[in-house]
Amino acid sequence: MTTTTVDPTPLPPMTPYGARHVPPVGARRRAQAGARHAIRTFGQLTAPLRALPDYLIIGTKRGGTTSLARWLLEHPDVRPLFPARETRKGTYYFDVNHARGEAWYRSHFPTRIAHDRRQGRAGHPLLLGEATPYYLHHPHAPARAAQLVPQAKVIALLRHPVDRAQGHWAERVRQGVETLGFPEAVEAEPARLAGEEERMVADPRYVSFAHQHWSYVDQGRYARGLGRWFDAYPRHQVLVLRSEDLYADPADTYDQVLSFLGLSDHRPSSLKGHNRSTNDEIEPGLRAHLQAVLAPDIEQTETLLGRDLGWR
Repeated sequence: MTTTTVDPTPLPPMTPYGARHVPPVGARRRAQAGARHAIRTFGQLTAPLRALPDYLIIGTKRGGTTSLARWLLEHPDVRPLFPARETRKGTYYFDVNHARGEAWYRSHFPTRIAHDRRQGRAGHPLLLGEATPYYLHHPHAPARAAQLVPQAKVIALLRHPVDRAQGHWAERVRQGVETLGFPEAVEAEPARLAGEEERMVADPRYVSFAHQHWSYVDQGRYARGLGRWFDAYPRHQVLVLRSEDLYADPADTYDQVLSFLGLSDHRPSSLKGHNRSTNDEIEPGLRAHLQAVLAPDIEQTETLLGRDLGWR
């Protein structure tokens, strides 16, 4: 897979799962890395025997996807990815890892025999799923998902795009993927992204670092991404929620998701947010600028969904 960008900032090495790669140091960590590689290889060799997901949490990034994914994994009728001890929430298969092939994707799920055995003991269906927040923004993810898992139910969390942009930037800074301040990163974004999505559309094998990691404003243009998912999946298979509602009343949002997935009533051990962080206030002038820039897309998203999102 090829990555490039017009930005001169050096591109750090990344893991397949969207985090910065940290080489294992010491015998113990190298042994753990070797064991993970062996498990993934075993999973690929047994891929034809493995199940596929019943639901996909597609984003948005910094919109509560980790919290929702973790809460669902506490439900007795939801099973984790394979191997369970890695506690991984998603695979990034339908976006950046698609060239790795279906066997690689299936290697993240339990075998059908093991899954059926668990369902037999439970006496009712058990669900499998994954959460990858870049799926909402990636131009090829919806069609790829619909081709492999057309029966899957799709969940999108949408956060106010200005707040989302700053949260995304702050996470990239913490991970050492971004060196610019927030105003500077916003200013640099058009040049960084210039031609990237067009190249992705023209060449499905192309993977854009900038499109994934430096698209702070662009990933808040939800109408485009949602439109692609609505083209790929029937509307009744897609649930769109506001992140602000998840933060304000997590129990109610969680109940909506359980109902959508056909799961029984449940409460996780805690409804505290996972992977949450406190961000600095956005300078008022910059906030007003971003609000104006994103206003047309907010209106388009509301039209697409047929409801007021409370962001204007």
